[in-house]
Amino acid sequence: MALSLRHTLDEVRQAPLVVDVLRSGDRLAAAAGAESGPEPVRLLASVIDEDDELTAVAAVHGLAKVFDDGADAVLSDLLSHPRAFLREHASWALESRLPSLDAIGRLVEVVVGGGFAGMLAQRTLARWAASAPEEVALGIDDALAAAADPAVRGRLVETLGLVPGPVAGRTLLGLAVDRGEHPMVQLTAVASLGDRPGDTAARATVRHLSTAGGELGTVARLAAIDLGIDPPEPGAAGPGLTVAQLFLHADIDRDLSRAGAGDNGGVATLLVRLGDALAAEPGVGRVLTLSRGTAGAALEALAPGDGHLLTPVPLLAEAASAAQAWPSRVAAGRGIRRVLRTYGADVLHLRMAEVGSLAAAEVARDLGIPVVFTLAPDPHAAIHALDMTGGLHRGNFGVEDEREHYWFRARLVQRLAEDASHVVLFPRPELEHDMRELLGLDVAAQPGRFTVVPEGVDLRVSAQAATELRRPGVPASAVAELDELVAALPEHRRGLPLVMSVGRLHRVKGMATLVEAWAGDAELVERCNLLIVGGDLADPSPDEREQLDLVDQVLARFPAAAGGLLMPGHRPNHVVAVWLAAARAGREGTVGPAGVYMCSSLKEEFGLALLEALASGLVVVGPAAGGPATYVDEGITGVLVDTRRPSEVARGIRAAFDLATAPDQGERVDRAVERVRADFTVQAMADRLSAIYAGADRTAGHS
Repeated sequence: MALSLRHTLDEVRQAPLVVDVLRSGDRLAAAAGAESGPEPVRLLASVIDEDDELTAVAAVHGLAKVFDDGADAVLSDLLSHPRAFLREHASWALESRLPSLDAIGRLVEVVVGGGFAGMLAQRTLARWAASAPEEVALGIDDALAAAADPAVRGRLVETLGLVPGPVAGRTLLGLAVDRGEHPMVQLTAVASLGDRPGDTAARATVRHLSTAGGELGTVARLAAIDLGIDPPEPGAAGPGLTVAQLFLHADIDRDLSRAGAGDNGGVATLLVRLGDALAAEPGVGRVLTLSRGTAGAALEALAPGDGHLLTPVPLLAEAASAAQAWPSRVAAGRGIRRVLRTYGADVLHLRMAEVGSLAAAEVARDLGIPVVFTLAPDPHAAIHALDMTGGLHRGNFGVEDEREHYWFRARLVQRLAEDASHVVLFPRPELEHDMRELLGLDVAAQPGRFTVVPEGVDLRVSAQAATELRRPGVPASAVAELDELVAALPEHRRGLPLVMSVGRLHRVKGMATLVEAWAGDAELVERCNLLIVGGDLADPSPDEREQLDLVDQVLARFPAAAGGLLMPGHRPNHVVAVWLAAARAGREGTVGPAGVYMCSSLKEEFGLALLEALASGLVVVGPAAGGPATYVDEGITGVLVDTRRPSEVARGIRAAFDLATAPDQGERVDRAVERVRADFTVQAMADRLSAIYAGADRTAGHS
């Protein structure tokens, strides 16, 4: 065995940072691929059960590259390993191996278990089914015969739908017409028939079921569209490109009524505003914004239209956070393909390493649609930030990766960037350095493939909010609601200025850290009230529940602060805009003037909420790392701090209040608003992107 494998394994073991292992892990896999025989298998297998979970993950993927039957045996055994993260990575690693009869049954068991690991096992079985369809289908059939839980049966049926051939087809047909089957299992079977255009019996069954009422008929009608039966007529678009953009983890509506709940963060707001702005560009004829929705909404939306269309993708599952939505890959891909085919998309813009991007990239490759990818060091920046705080390390990487899927998402970012026709970057103070250090990417080597495009806000929203706040007479509903919130505080706290923060309740957003920084500083508690807007408090997700529990723990330590904390949950974007205006101007008897805005995110690739706060005239505090440093003028329009440390967050808020109450604050406000107007409007963003889309379309030879 050559020294290179031992050398690269030592490199993985000794790498100082987790992000370094993401790159050295690639080198380990390459070195393993140059080896064969039992010795490299023995070496890599020997480290898998050590306490170093990070090296164990790298070793699993190294094993996948070794040319030896022993590697198959080790990986197959790992599918039954007691440590869940090893089962997960083995399910993924086996995708690049030849089918193994021993592993098929174990992979099916991983599918039965569900979750992210189940999705990975499902992908591997689908890949193997291309050359061993009967073996895979029979393995799934055996599991179906033993499964009673509808959720398990649904996962198995969906996996069976990925298997070609008559064995899988017969089972799907039987389940699709079985009225005694659980409704979700039957719906999954019907949807899967839509992916079998060459199956005459499938076409006949779908055509028959499409006349049924209720959700069964709706799903069958969608499947009929997938089979080319009575396809919808999209109507003529305006002259120019049809551009598609998506974010599946949001309930996107025109009014942005769910902004701040679950994963309905800044991206959801951006896509609505950006879609409208793009549709107004002369080179764009139609914009498709894809997000999750019901089967009924998806069918209704497939109608003639131009301009900016909201086109839901039915996932046939309950809404889940980005970290938990990976099992929706098959349904997501099916719905995305349907929309892109119906409207003939010319360019697809992807953002973020999540299941929607994974599914959409696969569809785009199949349909020959060029992809523009907004590349951010995510999850790399989050990994680095947690590494620096001690929250992520070799001893807990596997367990944390099981929850956040860092290794997979990092590889997905790499693949999306490599395959994209053009890559969009966020502004960063040291862009080339960060891309090289965090992602190992040399931006300068291919300048024609990369363009820096800042995100943008609609200044009309903040202007309308300021007007609404000043309107005489009975206050508008958004203003009245804020008055009521503050009026419920103890009397001595009414009239204090606000520290305001808007965002999802997720640990990356640092809301619990913000509460700790404020509550733990007696001077700040006496000086201001804290208003955090975001989260679904009526039905919190696991991530939201975690943050709410942490806030409760902080208040238990600092009970005197509880009277000044306002957490009303998520609010529509226009309401947030009015509250930002009120935080700056004040409300007599309830909110003091000269409040400040705080973004306590561990990392912020750009920070739309910060921009909206600047546009409203607030002094802002934001993370020194990432995009905010490119537009926050330190000591003038805001303060940049290390948001990992509560003491620094508190210091930044105090400094921001000093700026907000300084005599020349009016000039500072004008400077901030003018900066946004000059460089960071959504209209300017749309203008830059439309030129990129046109270039990607020309490169793909569509014009």
